[in-house]
Amino acid sequence: MSPDDDGYGDSGRHGGPGRGDGPPDDYAASGYGGSGQTRTRLPERVGDHHGGARRSRTSSRGLVTVVGIVVLLIAAIAFANRADEEPDPGAGADRPRADTTAATGTRPVDSENNGIASGYAHDTQGAQSAAANYAVALGSAEMFDKGRRDQILRAIIVPSKVAGFATALDKSYSPGFYKAVGLNDDGSTPQGFTFVSRTSPIGTKATTVDAERATVEVWCGGLVGLAGENSTNPVTHTWFTLTVNLEWTDGDWKIVAHSQKEGPAPVPGDNQASSADDIAKAVEGYGGFTYAR
Repeated sequence: MSPDDDGYGDSGRHGGPGRGDGPPDDYAASGYGGSGQTRTRLPERVGDHHGGARRSRTSSRGLVTVVGIVVLLIAAIAFANRADEEPDPGAGADRPRADTTAATGTRPVDSENNGIASGYAHDTQGAQSAAANYAVALGSAEMFDKGRRDQILRAIIVPSKVAGFATALDKSYSPGFYKAVGLNDDGSTPQGFTFVSRTSPIGTKATTVDAERATVEVWCGGLVGLAGENSTNPVTHTWFTLTVNLEWTDGDWKIVAHSQKEGPAPVPGDNQASSADDIAKAVEGYGGFTYAR
């Protein structure tokens, strides 16, 4: 089901792109982070990613407490240092850098295009904000609907590239692909099920930026699958990194091309999987975010 490489990017395996079988090119993997209470589980030995004999509950709690205190101290010191710093208005397109994922004080965008945040700052921070929000749009369940997909592409892709992206994705979103992710041949959701496809950016990194172009990496978590009783395609979680090539066009950052690779993926936690009904209710009850650097 994979079209030939047409210069729009190299996607990994997906079930929204990036997991399972699905459209390969020019498509960000979808998914979203879970919710609820979690417990921290630490690997027992270096190199043993699957555990081994567990530490005693007392020693594990003690270690978690120490780690928590250290994290709080680091955060407090960083906050105090930021308070003494003046805003740097020159930290823009002429000063590219690979920023950390700490939030800044610049206000987020206040406009949208076809439901997607737009009007990003013409600087490094604006490019990272655009890349994060575009990753969410490309990984959404709306991409599985032809009409909505075309609207999304017009909102986030450089105008001269929209037709090429649309043609490639129309070929990828075939009846065979829909069937592979559990949908009907026309992309609709089978009765009694809830289709899940969400992307949640974990952080961004600008690798190159100048006045007209930017390359940004977006580390993401994603969920995709069918929530419902006896689903043969249950909702699963994946981790991937989306690399987005942006161009400053008509007063905003737009996508020229993108590619995707798996990971980095953390060690799975020991959370018990929720029921299909709980997942469906979470998708319907919890909305998404507009991401700002």
